[in-house]
Amino acid sequence: MGTERKRKVSLFDVVDDTVGKMAKSNGFVGNNLINRWNGKPYSQRYHDILEKRKTLPVWHQKEEFLQVLKDNQTLILVGETGSGKTTQIPQFVLEAVDIETPDKRRKMMIACTQPRRVAAMSVSRRVAEEMDVNIGEEVGYSIRFEDCSSARTVLKYLTDGMLLREAMTDPLLERYKVIILDEAHERTLATDVLFGLLKEVLRNRPDLKLVVMSATLEAEKFQGYFNGAPLMKVPGRLHPVEIFYTQEPERDYLEAAIRTVVQIHKDEPPGDILVFLTGEEEIEDACRKISKEISNLGDQVGPVKAVPLYSTLPPAMQQKIFEPAPPPLKEGGQPGRKIVISTNIAETSLTIDGIVYVIDPGFAKQKVYNPRVRVESLLVSPISKASAHQRSGRAGRTQPGKCFRLYTERSFNNDLQPQTYPEILRSNLANTVLTLKKLGIDDLVHFDFMDPPAPETLMRALEVLNYLGALDDDGNLTKLGEIMSEFPLDPQMSKMLVVSPEFNCSNEILSVSAMLSENGVVSPLCIC
Repeated sequence: MGTERKRKVSLFDVVDDTVGKMAKSNGFVGNNLINRWNGKPYSQRYHDILEKRKTLPVWHQKEEFLQVLKDNQTLILVGETGSGKTTQIPQFVLEAVDIETPDKRRKMMIACTQPRRVAAMSVSRRVAEEMDVNIGEEVGYSIRFEDCSSARTVLKYLTDGMLLREAMTDPLLERYKVIILDEAHERTLATDVLFGLLKEVLRNRPDLKLVVMSATLEAEKFQGYFNGAPLMKVPGRLHPVEIFYTQEPERDYLEAAIRTVVQIHKDEPPGDILVFLTGEEEIEDACRKISKEISNLGDQVGPVKAVPLYSTLPPAMQQKIFEPAPPPLKEGGQPGRKIVISTNIAETSLTIDGIVYVIDPGFAKQKVYNPRVRVESLLVSPISKASAHQRSGRAGRTQPGKCFRLYTERSFNNDLQPQTYPEILRSNLANTVLTLKKLGIDDLVHFDFMDPPAPETLMRALEVLNYLGALDDDGNLTKLGEIMSEFPLDPQMSKMLVVSPEFNCSNEILSVSAMLSENGVVSPLCIC
């Protein structure tokens, strides 16, 4: 045809033009008034949260981060806790990376791993709110026993153990375009295995990108491990923190912590308190004692709300840590104070605003394994200097704060290790070896661990798996071993479950396995 047909201007063009002009006048170019993920207009809450997001330290380095990510396959990012890296970096990646696939019904995904279930759940909910979408749809999470994601999910927060499980069925993790390993400094067993695994996957998938995020300066070690990947630093939003030590070592750190809480509440200006303790029993005991001690003081002090935080606490109870402090009992009375009593979850995984005082007894529960007697136990052990630094940093989030260390300065300087010992060096590796075998990694001695475990621990793990029939005499995975690897349990327990139908005792074995695999409910010695 010689001439082009001119399209008539319709009413819709006029409306579109008007909306475009309005959008530009409001500071939004193009179609940015509409949420690209769900096609709905942005709510007012989205714009309110966006203003807060722009004040986070990581926001100011957005362009620099995206440029480095574009130019490199792997990137190491060090950001102090509270810099906003866990919530913002995955969103930056999502904006910049093409996640379309030939199948229009499903997009590629961005994965962000967390060492703890609590963090995966609470962070994903926050990010869904920031993106103005529903949790479980465009933003989801996946933890053991709960998968809150769908075919529409483009950003998924999941525990490092869950990503490892996904790798069993999808060795090249082909559903993901970018994988972000968060809290890498915690060096959990699953994170260390993922390091070696992803290093191999990156060689086979040039289109995959990896971001390793850490809160401590051990990142130079990560850099060396990932073949000199670029390192980017994001400052935290920290106010000065005054640190106090005890003159003499404390005989009972729990009593000392409770005493310090009461003293702060009586004498110090308003501000919430964060106390670090080692486990559920201690935390619940401290909550009761603190509430009782402060109620005994009567009207001379303001009210308190003692809130526990540990991994086995139900999610609804965990959310209470974000609630505000109680109001004064009467008008013009003493202000209320929130007291969060937590395990080391609150060290880096979660950021609680309003904390001004931190009490650090210097202990945490750590997994310890003795390969000679084949016993794994949780021991209350001194923390590292890196952990002590993270804990004190919690006090300076919103205003200048104070950290009360319930140990001497001499102890801090001479007795604490610089970094936390990686979990892989103090764990029973039977389950890890079974997982690696299922992933098709046969040469365990030459597997690229960042910190290779002792050969004795690996040999013990191989022996146990051979005794259980999961590996044959040549070290290859048997049919039974394949079934056992599907269970997120110790190999002894998964074997017990698999063979229980032969002995007609499946229900009983299920109950025993459930009790033994749940920390702190019952000890093996109680089963008679």
